[in-house]
Amino acid sequence: MTRKKELIFLIFSDFLFVNLAYSAYYYFRIESHLIKFANPTEYLTPMLVIFFYWFLLFSTSGLYAHWFVRSRFDEFISVIKAISFGCIILFFAIFIDDFLNDAPVISRFLILIYWLVLVVFVSFGRVFIRGFQMRLFNKGIGVRNAVIVGSGKSANELFEMIRKYPKLGYRFIGYIGLEGELQTENELGKITDLKNIISKEKIEVVLVASAQKIKNLLLDTLNYCVDEKVEVKIMPEMYEIISGMAKTQQIYGLPLIEVKTELLTLPQRIVKRVIDIFMSFFILIIMSPILLITSILIKLTSKGPVFYIQERVGKDGKNFYLFKFRSMIPDAELDSGPAWADLNDPRVTPFGRFLRRTRLDEVPQFINVLKNDMSVVGPRPERPFFVDQLKKEIPYYSKRIRIKPGITGWAQVKHTYDSSLDDVKEKLQYDFYYIENMSLNLDFKIIVNTIIVVFTMKGH
Repeated sequence: MTRKKELIFLIFSDFLFVNLAYSAYYYFRIESHLIKFANPTEYLTPMLVIFFYWFLLFSTSGLYAHWFVRSRFDEFISVIKAISFGCIILFFAIFIDDFLNDAPVISRFLILIYWLVLVVFVSFGRVFIRGFQMRLFNKGIGVRNAVIVGSGKSANELFEMIRKYPKLGYRFIGYIGLEGELQTENELGKITDLKNIISKEKIEVVLVASAQKIKNLLLDTLNYCVDEKVEVKIMPEMYEIISGMAKTQQIYGLPLIEVKTELLTLPQRIVKRVIDIFMSFFILIIMSPILLITSILIKLTSKGPVFYIQERVGKDGKNFYLFKFRSMIPDAELDSGPAWADLNDPRVTPFGRFLRRTRLDEVPQFINVLKNDMSVVGPRPERPFFVDQLKKEIPYYSKRIRIKPGITGWAQVKHTYDSSLDDVKEKLQYDFYYIENMSLNLDFKIIVNTIIVVFTMKGH
């Protein structure tokens, strides 16, 4: 079963069973007349609103993430956690609404009844979908083509795992050999042929073995897979597992690290975009007086335009024009060409230094967010000149431009402005951490940290 089909099944299941749970609760609460109520409640409109509420909550809780050999018990616990959190929010929302409208107090235990009904219905839907999915896998329906990169004991363990457990959903196609090694049985080609093999054999999963033995094997594999829609899973080194350096997932006792290719699920991307739009409108409107004053001060303190408009590289390498308040003298790079800003860069104006410390120079980029060139949170967009340079200097750099750039990011709250290639390499580690752990929860954490940086004036 493809991720797209799995997502459709999950959303349909939740739509069906969340609404059935609401209908059961509505009958008990209103139609049964067992419990008094102040005013009768509509049926259809609240039902649709409440589903949308749970859909957003389930999205942010990771319940629409790809099912990767997750036990049904683990998924059941995740459902309980998400529903419990959502019911707590509903409890306080109802309490505040009753207080503001001076409504008569009805038993608060009704929310517990709704919680129980919802847990039972949604969990049943998930169990049904997963059971159906497993039956398909056991019959070889919906399984995904997989190759194993490497040789030796680790590769054999991976092959035996695939052969022994069909419910993993993998169909073994063959091995990818390493340069300099003799061809083995079922070998489809060498690591340099991986990109062509993925296309020819319609590979969906790449399992990497022997990463601890062969230098640069992992980087080579990732570089060949970066533009392909495949999952990459790696057998970690033993010291990484016991030291906690690697977050592993157990597949029938065999630990694997998953390198994400689908960074956010479709529902999470929708929620992230909605948050981007609302935040941008809110900040641009609420800060409009400050933005006007800033524009005037820029004109009064230095010659040149108010805004600095520069070409940057966006998602999937698509270029766009970024807006900032000008913090440097006009034509700062006219003679020297593109260059990173130094800590005490003489090109920065006195007022521009204040703008950078408070991050006010970045506020016009919310216009870019509304245009869908950027997101509020993401890796900072680089100029085409530097992107071309960095692709040559840093392996796997192109993964950084697979997502929309952001106004702020994990690297921005952990590091300062780029002033050299070494700074970029160091910040890239933070960017990769964000990409591999991308979530709405992490976005919220970054936004909170950015607000702290702004108010403490710790910007460069």
